[in-house]
Amino acid sequence: MFALYKKELASFFSSLTGYIVIIIFLTSSGLFMWVIPGQNNVLDAGYSNIDTFFILSPWVFMFLIPAITMRLFTDEIKTGTIELLMTRPLRDISVIMAKYYAAFSIAVISIIPTLIYFVSVYYLGNPIGNIDIGGTWGSYIGLLFLAAIYVAIGIFASVLTSNQIVAFILAAVLSFTLFYGFDALSLLFSNTRPEYLLQKLSINQHYQSISRGVIDTRDIAYFLSVTAIFILLAKFKLQSRKW
Repeated sequence: MFALYKKELASFFSSLTGYIVIIIFLTSSGLFMWVIPGQNNVLDAGYSNIDTFFILSPWVFMFLIPAITMRLFTDEIKTGTIELLMTRPLRDISVIMAKYYAAFSIAVISIIPTLIYFVSVYYLGNPIGNIDIGGTWGSYIGLLFLAAIYVAIGIFASVLTSNQIVAFILAAVLSFTLFYGFDALSLLFSNTRPEYLLQKLSINQHYQSISRGVIDTRDIAYFLSVTAIFILLAKFKLQSRKW
């Protein structure tokens, strides 16, 4: 499995895909935080926080991560090499996880350079260090969990089709539905139990909860459960090819 993981990771950086994803993510977040004037600009807002980054990132990842995952299985299915891959001495779940870890690693690599935002705001604060450190690290943890779900959704979408564009659109739509769709739907059931249940199904609600700096086991359980569900769905889809 590790050999397949290294192969997939190397393939990202042997083409422009991995670099483009990282550059777009860093450029878009950097422009909104430091260059484009307005309330989202850290220097204009006058508050020592990087909330703009954590508000923007889920929406940027909603398109960038499907761009990473759309080719993981579609190319294999289109060229027929999926049959050869499945004959290797690896379980289906091992193949899926190797590709999953490779895509997730790209997401993590794109997040790591943004730590400079935290360091910059930390020293720009008056006094120095005047930033909610707990909330910031909680937001980073939430962003990692969010990326984990998006990658799992992208893997599932990639297994469903041999067309990269279809896989991209399907992953983006599913990510949007889980992140914001349930929130929007809950507005139709204001102050009722369905509203509460729909909000609990929303990634956004759990992302905001963990971003406050309080690590709630219910939020962690949600992120891990949704990730596992989409990975298992991908596994069942792969296995259905043998039926």
